Amino acid sequence: MILTDQQILESMGQGHIKVEPFLKECLGTNSYDVHLGKTLGVYVDSVLDAKKHNKIELFEIPEEGYVLTPENFYLGVTQEYTETLKHVPFLEGKSSVGRLGIDIHATAGKGDVGFCNFWTLEISVKKPVRVYAGMPIGQLIYFEVKGGVNTPYNTKASAKYNDKTAIPVESMMWKNRF
Repeated sequence: MILTDQQILESMGQGHIKVEPFLKECLGTNSYDVHLGKTLGVYVDSVLDAKKHNKIELFEIPEEGYVLTPENFYLGVTQEYTETLKHVPFLEGKSSVGRLGIDIHATAGKGDVGFCNFWTLEISVKKPVRVYAGMPIGQLIYFEVKGGVNTPYNTKASAKYNDKTAIPVESMMWKNRF
């Protein structure tokens, strides 16, 4: 079951959901709108290697915006820091963003119970499009879980994305054993 606006607010009051900064006008009927942070990242190497730590180069979006191009892949970040301690958060693009040909995640739209961080966005575009820091970029939807959780994400020893950071984080696939 997806939480409604009332349930999101109740869960925030109980400390089960946190969004910082929280703006009431960003609360939808059953979601919360998040915004594009000021920092983008691009991979340094043109060929990525799943067994290697692929470095990214970070830069800030200028006030006049930045044009994303289809031949590049970008890592972005939400302005909002979130904590979700009792629900499963899903991040989806806003329809207005999709209608500009912007995808905000390749595969990682679902968080885990216990995810406490900024969201790294996996951005690709269909056509060149100018984006701006602070623009609405996505919406968080919260699902109830059935049953208990043995190990929330923020307590998992193997969790690779627990370090709180307001900048995009590159893939940590290289930390896996395969």
